[in-house]
Amino acid sequence: MKILVTGGTGYIGSHTVVELQQQGFEVVIVDNLSNSQVSVIDSIEKITGKRPHFEEFDLVDYVKTLDFFSRHSDLKGVIHFAAFKAVGESVEKPLVYYRNNLVSLMNILEAMISSKVENLVFSSSCTVYGQPDVLPVSEKAPIKKAESPYGNTKQISEEIIQDTLKSSHLKAIALRYFNPIGAHESALIGELPLGVPNNLVPFITQTAIGLRKQLSVFGDDYNTPDGTAVRDYIHVVDLAQAHVVAVKRMIEAKMKHNFEIFNLGTGNGYSVLEVIKSFEKVAGMPLNYQIVSRRAGDVEQVWADPSWSNNELGWKAQKSLDEMNASAWKWEKAYRSQH
Repeated sequence: MKILVTGGTGYIGSHTVVELQQQGFEVVIVDNLSNSQVSVIDSIEKITGKRPHFEEFDLVDYVKTLDFFSRHSDLKGVIHFAAFKAVGESVEKPLVYYRNNLVSLMNILEAMISSKVENLVFSSSCTVYGQPDVLPVSEKAPIKKAESPYGNTKQISEEIIQDTLKSSHLKAIALRYFNPIGAHESALIGELPLGVPNNLVPFITQTAIGLRKQLSVFGDDYNTPDGTAVRDYIHVVDLAQAHVVAVKRMIEAKMKHNFEIFNLGTGNGYSVLEVIKSFEKVAGMPLNYQIVSRRAGDVEQVWADPSWSNNELGWKAQKSLDEMNASAWKWEKAYRSQH
């Protein structure tokens, strides 16, 4: 049972590789290491006792992508994570995001068709909902005009996949994540953005450990209980396990339609200040942060209605916000003690 994980040395990708291997899958990783490190492969091997096959190239390269699939025609499925994912950066560099995120997907779809690989799990995002009219957000919520080029690439990607399914043998599941945080319990893999983090929790842990002077909280004038933006934070291992469930659903021919969508969240919304307070509690230390103005492209508040995923996939997020923060802090300390 061989599965390709694109972006498999990245944050969510590496945790998913671990879960796949622990469920008996053979994993092949393709990653261009633009936002990750090759040493992650060693860490995965330490956790699972199995070394995933790894190839380093850019999926935007059509020839290399086709060549890869021609050599791995026995793939049972593809989990496609490889994409740029920073909302703010996408506002500054829209063309970089459109080229990377869309061309790589089109290359993969074409290669899947030519090599007769049927199953695609697509890493989508709750950003496709924009600022929803109704909370919590179910899969039936309308797709709003994206607030950022990043969000737009996820919307367009889903459309490209749906159009491709109409004229091919492919099947696809789009998993719309809310906000993944935390790290593996081994503290061997976690969220390690190259350069300045764009996401809240790695910025919190890097500030706590002294790597960053101060955490900026973008806006305290939102229409939320404490004025800061509200998100649905989900532990990355809970998220990774949902991908294994989705892959099995496809392989075991349990899909109800050839394109399915599932929200992956906890169903709880937490504000930025609530996340900071939770971190201060589990770390036993105050955090140096300041309120600054809002950030372009940010949605005010969004959290999931995960009931469809819970019922249909038989999957449910397990870990609490304190557990998520504690695992992220454990990982940060372990990583910095060695680097």
